[in-house]
Amino acid sequence: MLADPAHSTLETTAALDSTAEPLAEDQAQRLLRALAEPIRLQVLAALQNGERCVCDLTSDLDLGQSKLSFHLKVLKESGLIRARQDGRWIYYGLEPASLLLLRDWLGELAIACQSPAPPCS
Repeated sequence: MLADPAHSTLETTAALDSTAEPLAEDQAQRLLRALAEPIRLQVLAALQNGERCVCDLTSDLDLGQSKLSFHLKVLKESGLIRARQDGRWIYYGLEPASLLLLRDWLGELAIACQSPAPPCS
């Protein structure tokens, strides 16, 4: 099930600011759901060195246009990537603010899980 488009794209400009709101649970769910598919992880890895044209992604990932388009749509709606059109080509790139929000959220989980349990009564 895809996220509600009206609420699916994260507020990425604020995320780069150190005063940005922490990642909400529904945002974490969207990001983790998008990351749960191996093909989408391959797409993110292909974008790690900067923007890529959709035609290059299709070729490099050996995916059909419709299959790649579906996965790009999910990643874009989750806020993990952004798209930019230049003429007839669309270029995709990672959305660093979303990745930083997710990193911080996971870091908070890692810190919180080290607290010992309170004594039972």
